Amino acid sequence: MKKIAVLGYGVVGSGVVELFYRNQKKIEANTGTKLEIGYILDLREFPDDSYQDRVVHDIQVILDDPEVGYVAESMGGVNPAFDFVRRCLEAGKSVATSNKQLVAEKGDILLQTAKAHHVNFFFEASVGGAIPIIRPLHTCLAANDISSIAGILNGTTNFILEKMFCDNMRFANALALAQKLGYAEKDPSADVDGGDACRKICILSSLVFGKHVYPDQVYTKGLRNVTLEDVQLAQRLGGAVKLIGAVKRLDDGRILPTVMPMIVMEDSLLSHVNGVFNAVMVWGDGVDKTMFYGRGAGKLPTASAVLGDLIDAVKQTDTDLSQSWEPAEADADFVAPIDAFSAPRCYRTSPCGSGVFARIAAETGVELQNAAEDGCMISCCDQKTAEAFKQKLGQEGVTILSRIPVLVD
Repeated sequence: MKKIAVLGYGVVGSGVVELFYRNQKKIEANTGTKLEIGYILDLREFPDDSYQDRVVHDIQVILDDPEVGYVAESMGGVNPAFDFVRRCLEAGKSVATSNKQLVAEKGDILLQTAKAHHVNFFFEASVGGAIPIIRPLHTCLAANDISSIAGILNGTTNFILEKMFCDNMRFANALALAQKLGYAEKDPSADVDGGDACRKICILSSLVFGKHVYPDQVYTKGLRNVTLEDVQLAQRLGGAVKLIGAVKRLDDGRILPTVMPMIVMEDSLLSHVNGVFNAVMVWGDGVDKTMFYGRGAGKLPTASAVLGDLIDAVKQTDTDLSQSWEPAEADADFVAPIDAFSAPRCYRTSPCGSGVFARIAAETGVELQNAAEDGCMISCCDQKTAEAFKQKLGQEGVTILSRIPVLVD
């Protein structure tokens, strides 16, 4: 009999316990090991809970029990989660976590600690909830040279943008509805300012390109400045605004991770991902492109991913070296600045007519892909060319109200 310890008995932690006991026989048959939830670590008491007798308040109890071989961490944040997880790994206990902030900020250290002690640190649930994306990247797609990833990594912002697109709601009203329905927190900053998606693209970037990418290396821009008029213009030009987390390997070998609102054209599958669902598109030289889609959060979907990692950990006899990356300094030169970004652009302007757009596009050496009375879309260009286009519009007396890049699918 091996014991599982659950750190944090909130939404995800209680989901892990619930789903484990719902499918205990299947999990044991899958692993060939008798398993039990041995401990639940939390500061609180749960007098009416069926598993109150498993609740402990001191991590040392878990560390000292040699029967505990596996730990599910669902506390959230970095402190004290980092200390607890590191000590569990040092004690020879594999850990599965849903904690995206922990993995994004401390993943390199914890992966090295796991390797040093011949155990595993798994984190499938940290990106995309129930969507399998971490394991496919280092197993199913391992034969590919992956060049880029782009996805809708935050369900809250995707719900807000859907309401703006489909119901003509303004951002503030759509956010209020998301909060009312429980999709957004009272303080929605992590979602609408892009922090949640930033941590997830850090994890994906680190795994695919082999070096740790830190959140402060990722150009991050949230939704607060996206207006209903921006969404409506994108719709008229054949696209939808989405908050996109992306990373791309540039021609010089550097990578460029970003989080920002982008217009996704309607011929892309990503443009049709709505509500609180997530989707991740991966480009590889063998598969061309492939997409992973599903619920990106929620009690049981996230618990499903955590337990999937624990099942994998039980089956391992040593550290899985494929799910890893090297440590990197915060100023590592393999992460390019936003100045290296290149993409088509959509400009929303004061009304001026498509003729003005066409003439300025020709003068600046870009192709006018689409135009309306109050906005246009130009072909792929770098930051310098995009700025030149903007300046020439200004010289013509045209007011630039917004500029949103277009995802090249």
